[in-house]
Amino acid sequence: MPATALVETLDALSPRDLPQLDALVAASGWNQLAADWRLFERLGSVHAIRDGEGSIVASGAVLPLERAADAPRNQPGAAWISMILVAPAARGQGLGRAVFAHCLERVRAQGRVAMLDATPQGEPLYASFGFAPLWRLTRWRREALAQAADPAPVDLPDAALLAALDTEALGLARPQVLADLLARAGSRCVRDGRAFALVREGRVAHHIGPLLAADEAHARALLPRALAGIAGPALIDVPDGRAQLAQALRAAGFEPQRGFARMALPPAGAAAPTGHPSFIHAIAGPEFG
Repeated sequence: MPATALVETLDALSPRDLPQLDALVAASGWNQLAADWRLFERLGSVHAIRDGEGSIVASGAVLPLERAADAPRNQPGAAWISMILVAPAARGQGLGRAVFAHCLERVRAQGRVAMLDATPQGEPLYASFGFAPLWRLTRWRREALAQAADPAPVDLPDAALLAALDTEALGLARPQVLADLLARAGSRCVRDGRAFALVREGRVAHHIGPLLAADEAHARALLPRALAGIAGPALIDVPDGRAQLAQALRAAGFEPQRGFARMALPPAGAAAPTGHPSFIHAIAGPEFG
């Protein structure tokens, strides 16, 4: 760790901290909002490195997720590590590695499986710590429409059923995370039978996910309902190998933007959560899993 890289755990985000964290997101072109930092603060933890003037120049977040009730005995809970961001002027000094190592030590101290969704640039760093890929996914992006969008459907969200299906698919329980995302202004849940999609607003685009369904055909059928009402840019992170969904996304104007690798580092003698990845047709986001 660089001598100046003192990583601080922010027990409470001050009025000065939140704009600085948002500035890191904006400088990286990411999609998170102030509400996401507040979620990490409430349900997990936020970590930061400050410069000599006290301004935040690097960040990280840890979000604990509980094991499913029917998980094997050797599978503990997990914690998602995300938001590893460094201010452009401070890059190249090892600050990202330092804040990540601090987040990882926090997860290890809790005895949880460390998990994350790595960009191609970040994957070598995480592999050097012992993380291994579980499966891969691709971010798809659609730019703003030239014409007005169709009206969004009005669905009555069944938060309990969504959380139950999400737990079955992910192998981890995160009802509070989903409830937070769903309760935000502009968020909605669309469904068709046991196919669900959560749609929420982001800093630069709407984000669709999680999209959960028993099979790809039902996921593809739900996509138009998820896209209805979105005139601006839209993002969706889809596991690789979903040929039907990829075809539907291209037909709807989406193009692949970049890949991610879902990676895990279990404690010694423990196993990473498995769940049912075939039910996951879009993730909640690389910051949430």
